[in-house]
Amino acid sequence: MHVNANFTICVNKSDSGRRIDEVVAFYVPDCSRSFAKDLIQKGKILVQGGAKKPGYRVKPGEEITGFIPPPEQYFCKPEPVPIDILYEDNNIIVLNKQAGIVVHPAPGHYSGTLLNGLLYHCPLIKGIKGELRHGIVHRLDKDTSGTLVVAKDAVSHRNLSFQFKSRTIHKKYLAIVHGRMEAESGTILFPVGRHPVDRKRMSTASTKSRSAETSWKVREIFNENTLLELELKTGRTHQIRVHCAAINHPVTGDSTYCTRGDYTKAGKKNLAPLVERQMLHSWQLKFTHPVTEKIVSFESPVPHDMEKIIHFLRNNAKC
Repeated sequence: MHVNANFTICVNKSDSGRRIDEVVAFYVPDCSRSFAKDLIQKGKILVQGGAKKPGYRVKPGEEITGFIPPPEQYFCKPEPVPIDILYEDNNIIVLNKQAGIVVHPAPGHYSGTLLNGLLYHCPLIKGIKGELRHGIVHRLDKDTSGTLVVAKDAVSHRNLSFQFKSRTIHKKYLAIVHGRMEAESGTILFPVGRHPVDRKRMSTASTKSRSAETSWKVREIFNENTLLELELKTGRTHQIRVHCAAINHPVTGDSTYCTRGDYTKAGKKNLAPLVERQMLHSWQLKFTHPVTEKIVSFESPVPHDMEKIIHFLRNNAKC
């Protein structure tokens, strides 16, 4: 179906019972489900001429009509922000994100972001209609380092977004956490949602939480810290940080979720002067290439600041 700004979708039998936002995202090029949901809520997409909720289940023969507004003006300017490229082809670019860099412009961070650097390096990266994120399909927190994949075209963006949503992308992290783990491995299943009071934080006690799963295993134990390898089964905001704090092993240096005043200490040696951020690193990313359909895997080396702390712990606080 060729779609310009206005579109019409006639619901067939195969689409019967599907959510309207899902149907629109399937048929309308470059329209994500979240963007479709937003347009439905604003009354820009109608069923049989009437407004419906995004969760409305369509019926055969119904006519969905809508209007896709042009992308809002977006003023993310190309800037020579240094980016560490692990891999690049015509469809994707895989980066080793440095700690301290914000991925996408937001209030207070409209310049010097990873996206500013990407637009400088790849001026042909296309903005995804309705998303306006220029290929960004997932993020890392400002002070989390490591592997990040970015789509360079709309087709790759849709494919990678689907892989993240369907949980077929494998994401492994490394983290230094406070305390000694009592087991060699485990799984954390606490749901995660927005904190009921502090809207900048996430919580396992939210009234509107979503299921979340983090698997972990011990790589090395020190005196009062543990080096963990973690695998995300879901991708909730701050998931690893919230989950580790929930089991009383917060990520070292995470001032947002740590509830213990001594999380930066290692035995008699004070670790605090070495810790400038949360010790969390996106180590490995494995997924299906959106065009070649081959399984690809990428790994970001442990950053210098994290290596320095591991070395410190081995030499001063190992049992």
